[in-house]
Amino acid sequence: MSGERKTKGRSAFREYVELFAETALFVLFINTFVAQASQVPTPSMEDTILVGDFLFINRMAYARPVLPFERTILPRKEPAKGDPVTFKFLKDGGKELVKRVVATEGDTVRIVDKRVFVNGEPRDEGYVCHKDATTIPADAARFGESGCRDNFGPIVVPPGHLFVMGDNRDVSYDSRYWGSLPVSAVRGRPWILFFSYRAEGDVHLKQGVTDKLRRWTQYFPRARWGRIFHVVH
Repeated sequence: MSGERKTKGRSAFREYVELFAETALFVLFINTFVAQASQVPTPSMEDTILVGDFLFINRMAYARPVLPFERTILPRKEPAKGDPVTFKFLKDGGKELVKRVVATEGDTVRIVDKRVFVNGEPRDEGYVCHKDATTIPADAARFGESGCRDNFGPIVVPPGHLFVMGDNRDVSYDSRYWGSLPVSAVRGRPWILFFSYRAEGDVHLKQGVTDKLRRWTQYFPRARWGRIFHVVH
């Protein structure tokens, strides 16, 4: 009887281990290939996505099919003008950023006094916001890198690349500064907000243990309940 109980105990323990391993693999698969949860730390996409928004990223939106049957079930969708996309920004340690596609390969991009023109036509961008009324002139070399913020180009987007910008144009660090984005770097599309709270503007700079504990206590008192389940467009 004692040996039988030990065997049953080992069997139950093994079942728990196998269940845990299977669950972990399933979560890893979903997180890698289907949808990933992410918190937005910076205001570059306001007012579409706010600091303190938690969102699911759709990993399947621009997935590259590998096998023939995948191309039938999941036809390849290319990022199009106006699409919000997430991508790995290798120039900043591989952080995943969110920006919006403004132009695709072969397009000519020019910005004149904050207004974006693609192939000579002004873009209709109802999602864009400008929180700085100042317009930096085109010949403002004294502003250094920021001199291209409000007046830029023209440039032609190279093959296999995208020109991306944040919706909050006056604070976004994007293709105006570091160039076109390879399509191969795109990892997904912002999908739906599953939580949101009024976070501090520099939350991404405060990563200490005390900062994180204090942030956890702020989630529900500062929750923006009206934004939960909001679909990102």
